[in-house]
Amino acid sequence: MIDVPKRALVVTPHPDDAEISCGGTVGLWTSQGASVYYVLCSDGGKGTDDPGVTSEALAKTRHQEQLDAAATLGVKEVVALGYPDGELEDTREFRRELVRAIRRFRPEVVVCPDPYRRSFYYHRDHRITGQVTQDAVFPYARDRLHFPEHEAEGLEPHKVGTLLLWGAEESDSYVDVTAAMDLKIEALRCHKSQLAGLSGENVVTWLRGFCREAGEKAGFEYAEGYRKVEFRTS
Repeated sequence: MIDVPKRALVVTPHPDDAEISCGGTVGLWTSQGASVYYVLCSDGGKGTDDPGVTSEALAKTRHQEQLDAAATLGVKEVVALGYPDGELEDTREFRRELVRAIRRFRPEVVVCPDPYRRSFYYHRDHRITGQVTQDAVFPYARDRLHFPEHEAEGLEPHKVGTLLLWGAEESDSYVDVTAAMDLKIEALRCHKSQLAGLSGENVVTWLRGFCREAGEKAGFEYAEGYRKVEFRTS
């Protein structure tokens, strides 16, 4: 089981990834008083097969869809980094932006993709996001001599207690999202540009099946699973 944190930060590669992977967890936490924040890493401007849509137009659409989905789940703020879809890199700049968010929001828990899957195809942006987020959590956000320029912004070092990695090949921790399942579905439906080829009922059936499978492993009706990494904070 995973306790409800006071503050949590979700780092998502593209618009809709968080709703699919941890939307039930976010909705459950916010309903119980947690302050949850998003960092949206890429603009999502490549996710279409429509020949009449430009990358710029799609990015604008998906940004608004992410804002709508986050509002549905009760997320307090979405920080959009605006990197081009498919072009995330493990750079100092990317790491600095994630460290800035951690030091600004001071979460107890950070949630992001597991970068180390081997048995299933995985979008490159997910791998990079997970890797850079882990590094940002530890040791970069913790150690004051990493990105000392943050001090001029009034941001102090911060120790994150728990990292939850979604999409792990072997989850070891689960959140019972049965009570938040309808809210998770409502949030995913905000991403209309990505669901255009699916009927509403197909989306519901797929998402419920995804969470039911995780729930069977944990003894819940519906669940979201994670690989949990804990850090010493004292």
